[in-house]
Amino acid sequence: MKVLLSPTQLQEGVQQMADQISQHYQGRAITAVGVLTGSLMLLADLIRLLELPIRIGLVQASSYRGNTTRGELRINPDLLSDIKGRDVLLVDDIFDTGHTLQQVIGIIEQQQANSIKSAVLLLKQGRQEVDLRPDFVGFQIPDQFVVGYGLDYQDLFRNLPYVASLDPEDLAGEPE
Repeated sequence: MKVLLSPTQLQEGVQQMADQISQHYQGRAITAVGVLTGSLMLLADLIRLLELPIRIGLVQASSYRGNTTRGELRINPDLLSDIKGRDVLLVDDIFDTGHTLQQVIGIIEQQQANSIKSAVLLLKQGRQEVDLRPDFVGFQIPDQFVVGYGLDYQDLFRNLPYVASLDPEDLAGEPE
């Protein structure tokens, strides 16, 4: 494992995102919708820094198996609070191909939100497959498989206080 973003760098990046988001909304109430499970750390840290009235919603989405993005995307919006007529900020851990964010935005649009913006901790370079770009980005990273700060490999490593890339030998074994 190689550390790409230290806890201090993450803290600074999240603060910068919070400043941009607070400036954009200028005191208006928002509903911050975290994409589970990877966004939990970012969502918790980000909303504490926002200088806005905030409601919190959650949506569950999954598109990774092991270290690859699989074609099947499953989204469960059952945890999503009432967002009709509200300004929604989608919060996700990583923007890889863009399919997750695109489909979650589609669900939010069906619920007639007033506006939809997106904030992601990481934008993975060179992987986008959709015509969409997050509105607020913490960091751009190379096309590597990363873990930590909510990101996982086979449901492990989410608790790391930093973001690290996994080497091929880290991915060789199946954790039990």
